[in-house]
Amino acid sequence: MNQEADIEFAGTKAFPGLVGVSACVDVGGTKVAVSVADTRGIRGRVTEPTAKQGPNDALGQQVARLIAQSCASVGLATSDLSAVGVSSCGPFVMRDGCVELAAPNICGGLAGVARGLPNDWTSAVLEAPLRAKFGNVRVANDGIAALEAERRWGALQGLDHCGYVTWSTGIGFGLCVDGQVLRGKNGNAGHAGHMFVSDNNDALCGCGNIGDVEGLIGGNALPRRFGDLGYADAAALLNAAQAGQGAATAIVDDLCRVMGRTLYNLVVTLDLQRISMGGSVYWHHRDFLLPKLRSHIAGKLGSLTNGFELVSAGLGEKVGDYAALALVESGRLSAPECA
Repeated sequence: MNQEADIEFAGTKAFPGLVGVSACVDVGGTKVAVSVADTRGIRGRVTEPTAKQGPNDALGQQVARLIAQSCASVGLATSDLSAVGVSSCGPFVMRDGCVELAAPNICGGLAGVARGLPNDWTSAVLEAPLRAKFGNVRVANDGIAALEAERRWGALQGLDHCGYVTWSTGIGFGLCVDGQVLRGKNGNAGHAGHMFVSDNNDALCGCGNIGDVEGLIGGNALPRRFGDLGYADAAALLNAAQAGQGAATAIVDDLCRVMGRTLYNLVVTLDLQRISMGGSVYWHHRDFLLPKLRSHIAGKLGSLTNGFELVSAGLGEKVGDYAALALVESGRLSAPECA
């Protein structure tokens, strides 16, 4: 396994060949971010905490409102938009040809009251309200969309066997083999964050699983699992580990063992050349976490891991914005038209 330095993306990218004006929407379990993109680049970014209360179309209505707000901030009308790209956490379910989110960190009806979410949704309506307001809407899983962005502009350019992983509120992947991005029957390929890896009984994932990857190491899992030890959030735990506090270091080493083995399993299953990593949990502590994660892959089954690289996302913290733009640019990721 190549231990080369992280691949970094620098500067603000302009898009002189971009046709029209696109809205770029990044829907996560913690926040929604919306920008517009044109030949001048990505601008007018607005964010809000992800809507999780009210009727189950609250998220779709929130996104529509933020699109209008982003447009207004740069002097545009929503009628100026030629396309809307939505990169969203999942899984997805399809209703009348439109994407709804059965997202563990948004829908409280999946795992029940023990999960602590303020709703009883089993899905969150997303695509239908947007199609009612905007003509050209494309929605894709955020792991797949980020993979496309990393292949176009980031750390995965020129690679046919690669993946992207986000370690954030949740755990998501986008996967590409033989130059083909894997999508699956409902666009949910890459949900390796919900693989069972443990019989641990304190790791309730929002999907209802106990002991899957996300339930063990997702950003929202860490305060639930370790809050009584004084770690109020992922940053507190990782800062303590990075400062050399023994208890925190042992916990983080175990978290990296879970993620490292998950990555290894994907590398040897799909014979990948490179995986790039992003997401808020990883990104803000990447120099500390990356060597630990690499250690769980390097030197194991060399016929499959030699030549593999694990690197930080080339698009850095902006990968979500570029992911949504990649959907608009590639058209191939569009969901079926709503009935």
